[in-house]
Amino acid sequence: MADDDYIYDETTGEWRPASAIAAEQAARSVVRDASGNALADGDSVVLIKDLKVKGAGQTLKQGTVIRSIRLTDNPDEIDCRHDAIKGLVLRTEFVRKR
Repeated sequence: MADDDYIYDETTGEWRPASAIAAEQAARSVVRDASGNALADGDSVVLIKDLKVKGAGQTLKQGTVIRSIRLTDNPDEIDCRHDAIKGLVLRTEFVRKR
């Protein structure tokens, strides 16, 4: 984008530089754990409460370590694998970065 590109921001009702809007969207898309720490692909996380896994008939206990997470399009969810459960999606409000 060129420096002179402007986009109409419906929230504020103003024409704003495209670079400023892109920077705000990038800052909003940062995935954070329950403690507010930023998460990235490949991080390890620890569960902060017991979670019943639907469809697996299993409960993941508090303190369980989940390794090698992957971020999704939704900043409130992470994709991960556990020894017994493949294709597990966890809400970020239930994990803490290790």
